[in-house]
Amino acid sequence: MDQESSQRDLLARLAVVGARAGGLVEHRRRSDADPEDRFRGLYVSDDDVDELLRADRPRIDVAPPDPSLERAAELVDAEAAAAAAAGRPSRVTSLQQAFALSPLDIDLLMVAIAPDLDPRFEKVFGYLNDDVTRKRASIGLALGLCGRDPVDGDARARLGSAGPLVTGRLVEVEDPERPFLSRALRVPDRVVSHLLADETRDPAVAAYLVDAVDADVGWDQGVARALRSDSRLIYLREVTGSAAGAHLAHALRATGHGVLAVDLTRLDPSDDPADVAALVCREARLGGAALLVLHIEALAERGPGAVRSFADLPVVVALTGARGWDPRWSTAAPLVLDAPVQAEEHRRDAWIDALADPEVVSGEAWRSVTAYRLAPEQVRRAADAALQLASAAGRPLGLADLQAGARAQNAAGLEHLARRVAPKAGWADLVLPAEVAGQLRELVGRVRQRPRVLDEWGMGDSSSRGRGITVLFSGDSGTGKTLSAEVVSRDLGLDLYVIDLSTVVDKYIGETEKNLDRIFGEAERVNGVLLFDEADAIFGKRSEVRDARDRYANVEVAYLLQRMEQFEGVAILTTNLRANVDEAFLRRLDLLVEFPMPDEESRRRLWAGQLSPGVPRADDIDVDFLARSFELSGGNIRSIVVTAAYAAADGDRPVAMEDLVRATASEYRKLGRLCVEAEFGAYHPLVSAGARP
Repeated sequence: MDQESSQRDLLARLAVVGARAGGLVEHRRRSDADPEDRFRGLYVSDDDVDELLRADRPRIDVAPPDPSLERAAELVDAEAAAAAAAGRPSRVTSLQQAFALSPLDIDLLMVAIAPDLDPRFEKVFGYLNDDVTRKRASIGLALGLCGRDPVDGDARARLGSAGPLVTGRLVEVEDPERPFLSRALRVPDRVVSHLLADETRDPAVAAYLVDAVDADVGWDQGVARALRSDSRLIYLREVTGSAAGAHLAHALRATGHGVLAVDLTRLDPSDDPADVAALVCREARLGGAALLVLHIEALAERGPGAVRSFADLPVVVALTGARGWDPRWSTAAPLVLDAPVQAEEHRRDAWIDALADPEVVSGEAWRSVTAYRLAPEQVRRAADAALQLASAAGRPLGLADLQAGARAQNAAGLEHLARRVAPKAGWADLVLPAEVAGQLRELVGRVRQRPRVLDEWGMGDSSSRGRGITVLFSGDSGTGKTLSAEVVSRDLGLDLYVIDLSTVVDKYIGETEKNLDRIFGEAERVNGVLLFDEADAIFGKRSEVRDARDRYANVEVAYLLQRMEQFEGVAILTTNLRANVDEAFLRRLDLLVEFPMPDEESRRRLWAGQLSPGVPRADDIDVDFLARSFELSGGNIRSIVVTAAYAAADGDRPVAMEDLVRATASEYRKLGRLCVEAEFGAYHPLVSAGARP
């Protein structure tokens, strides 16, 4: 039924309410001993009390039966039924079907909505309430206008806390401190606007709603078949990039459902999940849509009841989440499926659709974003962000824009548990043996080709391990482990997240495991590389149990081994002492990279690289002597050059050999090494005891 016809139907029903109210007004006047009392409603006289306590007085005034009025109501209902049968249901009829309302519910709703549609009802209801300040119908008045007795339990239940009008948030019962019959009825503005064919979203829920991106991601695990067989609850367990939400949206629309998508990560801690669930459910039912609930793990921490408030809604509910399904989350058994990661071709299609240009995502451009495990809706946002960056810089869309747009889709939760590093170092900054550099490039290749090998070639189907890649960088301090992690991250176009051990290790039993679980959980939601620096602090060997602390330390390591097997991302661990890492963990590594101390040629390149062209240099600097004489790591060499640069800057002169020698002696002292003449040669007098600085 079109908008004009729906409004005619609504006004016809309102006319019936007006006629019933008119009959009740006439009935009130005939039974009123003093209809001209100017102080009505302000006091109760003795005669009024006597009249109220008459044994034969009715409990409330009920609209007297009127055959012509009832006939008019039947005609309105008959016309609405005929329109519905012809496939043109009015807004009221659609509402009745969507919320499973009885004819009495519709009559009560029309009484409650009357003042919102016609201001004349305000004075009429004020008169019938015997209080001109109460301009809405009370429960007692609504029952009376519908011809029901106040002790009719079934009629009262329609406006009780479990009644469909109240649970569906179509009618709000106000003044809970008042007796039941004198409580006022109000219809929310969103319901009024819907009946008037205004589909503006309720501002109370708009903040939680997101666009449901519809994408055919190339797989079908029976979701559409389940929906066609009237399944009302579906849960898809997702991992980063699995496109669970997009697949559910596609399946829902393919089976004739509208989709209303709710992102639970948008809820504030102060929000009541049950209240939000009721409001979004009303929005879905008003629009004839199914409810797509994204990221239920955001509510899982609040207890099973929080998730159940969404799962048990009386509409088709499709949920996604990163956790396994907990039976306590719903009273009904859902269809539970795991969402596989998208195939590379479908991820590429999502980028092409978002950018509307197949040439942009090809060759090197596709290689720059292939490491990002993004769902279709994230790809769309990443593409928008990339286009804005390029436009703001006044340049064509480039690789850096695509990578920045993709990184912008990372969840912020991990930044509370780790330090995010935007990688700047490249392969040219590394001074490593060819074998080690080759292993690092192998790591980059593993990450890029993971979808092809595990999904397209099916090699991930036969393993119960997670899809993550775990690497251990082992070597002395300063040999380039952390710098290599940064280079790998930059080549992949990913951010590097350095785990702060102070946020992990806790003196209280069980807290370390909880912290680790939070870190891995958040890490799986971002496209980044996780770096555990000095990993042997938490990945250390299990020891013989001598006391309770040993026992729980071993439990922490055992838990970590299990959690790492389930990890879906990329984790790099560094250690100065490989022997301290538990052997069981070493067996679970995808790669083990040993970083040796640099040889003389490598040290020469490190010295030359640190003394960059931007550093003013004196003519007496002997790089060959520095590389030949001092066996130092790259980290030590950088520290020496920085110290020498500060000394030269303080003296307002170029960096000289004397500055480098003195800085080297200072570094030796930090390392606990002696400054012997055999190493310092002709420069030894500069650092010998008693030498003037």
